Amino acid sequence: MLYTMKQACELTGMTYQGLKFYCNEGLVPNVKRAENNHRMFDDRDIAWIKSLLCLRDCGMGIKDMKEYIRLCLMGAGSIPERKVILEARKAEILSQIRALEENIKYIDAKQEFYDDVLAGKKEYFSNILPCSCSVEA
Repeated sequence: MLYTMKQACELTGMTYQGLKFYCNEGLVPNVKRAENNHRMFDDRDIAWIKSLLCLRDCGMGIKDMKEYIRLCLMGAGSIPERKVILEARKAEILSQIRALEENIKYIDAKQEFYDDVLAGKKEYFSNILPCSCSVEA
């Protein structure tokens, strides 16, 4: 089945402008054209676009996507190189996850401190105020 740009956008969640940009950048190879020269997409194109969106959401930039596509177009022989690219992206994401987990720990500790202050279990102090100021009831 072939899909119009509008249908492809609906199926992938992309905006019309975003999909047009991806096509113009060569990120969606082998796009077919209708008699009126409008782009048409098949199921494989839709699956590929969804893959691109995942790569984008993983933080991969256009330049790196183009390199990944270049390798994909080379066939199975480039799988080891593609694996290296994906492994590097995965390592970056895992690093971001660890940083986010540390941020969550900080927020949880602050929330617990504020709860204890509000419950009268701890005296309030601040690292930015010149003196220790208690919470007034």
